[in-house]
Amino acid sequence: MSGLVALLDDVAAIAKVASASVDDVMGQAVKASSKAAGAVIDDAAVTPKYVSGFSAARELPIVWKIARGSLFNKLVILLPIALLLAAFAPWAIPPLLMVGGLYLCFEGAEKIWHKINPSDHHDEDLVKEKMSAAKLEEKKVKGAVKTDFILSAEIMTIVLNAMPADRPFVLTALSLAVAAVIITIAVYGAVAVIVKADDVGLHMAARGESGFVPRLGRGIVKGMPYVMQALVVIGTAAMVWVGGSIIVHGLHEMGWHAPYEVIHGIAVSAGHPVPAYTGTIEWIVTAFLDGVIGLILGFAMIPIATRVIGPIIAAVRPATSDAA
Repeated sequence: MSGLVALLDDVAAIAKVASASVDDVMGQAVKASSKAAGAVIDDAAVTPKYVSGFSAARELPIVWKIARGSLFNKLVILLPIALLLAAFAPWAIPPLLMVGGLYLCFEGAEKIWHKINPSDHHDEDLVKEKMSAAKLEEKKVKGAVKTDFILSAEIMTIVLNAMPADRPFVLTALSLAVAAVIITIAVYGAVAVIVKADDVGLHMAARGESGFVPRLGRGIVKGMPYVMQALVVIGTAAMVWVGGSIIVHGLHEMGWHAPYEVIHGIAVSAGHPVPAYTGTIEWIVTAFLDGVIGLILGFAMIPIATRVIGPIIAAVRPATSDAA
């Protein structure tokens, strides 16, 4: 009998430790996720533009496909890489992030260039018109997942850096995995709400001609096209801003402090005369200047990508296909 009591005590002790570990993992995951709020907001702003233009019936399935790809990016690819780099090659993290940041700058600048010079993309638009809805959807999802990969890498790195350095490997891995799931649900849950808001508005408007709910529904229906257009602009700006920010912080971590210090100095000077809003003004100025740098780098990358990198990829791809 005493042996059974001792066994039950041991089981209770193990359960208590396990419960504390679960609480610790959840707590660290939530706390670390909050540090990546800026990148998370950017991710949520970027994604709706990939759903724009499709029928209402395809909106949620497309969001689900992108969310599934985002989870794969975070859990299957980025989580192991982040843990291995943190353990064996922490020096490699800033350069790799900067490559991703440069890609974001390029993608954002290319979209702006497309708006400024639509004739340059006339052939591309014709291809899209002739492409079937299924093929276009597949292309959009792949583009969204590719962009998500860069933003997810930034998010996972921020989350990893927010965790204690002496934290056990297993708990760090679990906390990162939980944070990845929480962030993905938050981002794509918000995206789903945004893209289906017009359908909700139609349902509310159908409840009658008068009354607060029908009026609100009609207002939502009329306002959502402008919201979607605004999100496209915000998403493009977010790419340039986040990309520029990654480059500036990466250079700072690698020892070239000038861009970071200049931006920080300008932001502090701008915020100092207004003590009540110093933090807000400093953040706005910093984000704006990061965006300017990102835009310059993005425009500089356009001829490199189209005249050098693009032809190299096009030359390698057929050879790879033939070998397969």
